[in-house]
Amino acid sequence: MTGAHDTPVRDWPSIHGGEIHADKVWQYEMRSAIRDSVKLCELLELPASLGERADRSKAGFSVFVPQPFLRRIRVGDPNDPLLKQVLPDPAETTLTEGFSQDPVGDQTSKLPPGVIQKYPGRALLVVNGACAIHCRYCFRRHFPYKTVPHSPRNWQPVLNQLAQDTRITELILSGGDPLTMVDASFRELVDQIAQMPHIQRLRIHTRLPVVIPSRVTDELIAAIQVCPTTVVVVHINHPQEIDEAVGVALKKLVQAGALVLNQAVLLRGINDSVDLLADLSLRLVALRVMPYYLNQLDRVAGAAHFEVPVARGKAIIKQLADQLPGYAVPKYVQDLPDCDSKQRLA
Repeated sequence: MTGAHDTPVRDWPSIHGGEIHADKVWQYEMRSAIRDSVKLCELLELPASLGERADRSKAGFSVFVPQPFLRRIRVGDPNDPLLKQVLPDPAETTLTEGFSQDPVGDQTSKLPPGVIQKYPGRALLVVNGACAIHCRYCFRRHFPYKTVPHSPRNWQPVLNQLAQDTRITELILSGGDPLTMVDASFRELVDQIAQMPHIQRLRIHTRLPVVIPSRVTDELIAAIQVCPTTVVVVHINHPQEIDEAVGVALKKLVQAGALVLNQAVLLRGINDSVDLLADLSLRLVALRVMPYYLNQLDRVAGAAHFEVPVARGKAIIKQLADQLPGYAVPKYVQDLPDCDSKQRLA
C-alpha cells in the first residue's frame, strides 16, 4: 500500500527466515535505522548535494529514520511529504522571533526529574529520550533528556512519590517514546502503575506502532491490558504513513481493548490540505482509531518553516466539518505555556 500516492516505493531489503525472533524484529529495525542525510538521499535516489546540504542544516538534531518508514517514502521525489518530515532543511538554522527551545513550557512545569505536570489531575512521565523517528518539527528537540531517569530502578523514587499523590488520576507515558523500552522493562513500569488505585487511566504517547509496526508484540499487548483503562495516542500526519503493516498494528491495539487516538500536527507543505486530511481521518476511522487532535505547530526553534497560519487551519477544519461526520473531525488545538488545558482554536 502506498497511501494517497500511486507511485510505488522501492522494495527495500527485509528480514527473512528465523534469524531474528519475531518479538525482537523491532529492536533490529531501531538499530538499523538511517542516521545520515547523505545515506538517506542515496537510498531514495536523490542528489548527493541534497543530502550534504541537509547534513549541514541539522542544527544539532540528528537524522533517525527506521527502514519501515523509509519504505513509504517515494523514491526520487525531494518533495515527498514523509521525507520532508525527517530530512533536515536549511531553514532550521534560521532564528525566528516567537520560536523558542521550550515552546510549551515543559521546563517550567517539571516536578521531580522527568515528571511534567501542566494540567490538574494528570502527570506526564518523560520515560526516556529515545524516539522511533526524529521529526524535524519535534517540540522536544531541545529537551534536556540527560536529566531524565533511564531505567525502572531509577524511576523508583518518582513512582513512590506518584503513589502517594492521590490527586493524580491519569498518568501519561511520553518521551522520547516510551515504547522504545524493551517489553520486560515496559511491563515492569506498567505493573507498578497498576498498583496505584488512584490512577484510573494510563495514557501512552507513541509513534512506534506507526514508524515500526513490528513493535506491537504479544508482550506489549499483554502489558497494555494490565491497567483497567489504557489509552494509546499515536501520531500520524499523512495518509501515506498508513500501510498494511501499520493497519495491522493499530488493529491489534484496538482489539486488545485500548482506546486508540491519533494526533496530527498541521504542517505547511505536508498536510495543509482539506482533501488530504479528510482522507487521513477516514482511513483512521476505518481502523477504529479516533482522529482526536490536529495540533497547531508548537513554536519550537528550528521549525518555523512548517508553520501554517491559524486562519488557514480554521478554514481547513470548517471544510472538514462540512464533509465528514462529526466523529471524524479532529479538534484543532494549540498547546500554550501556563494554560490548564490545550486551547481549542476551532
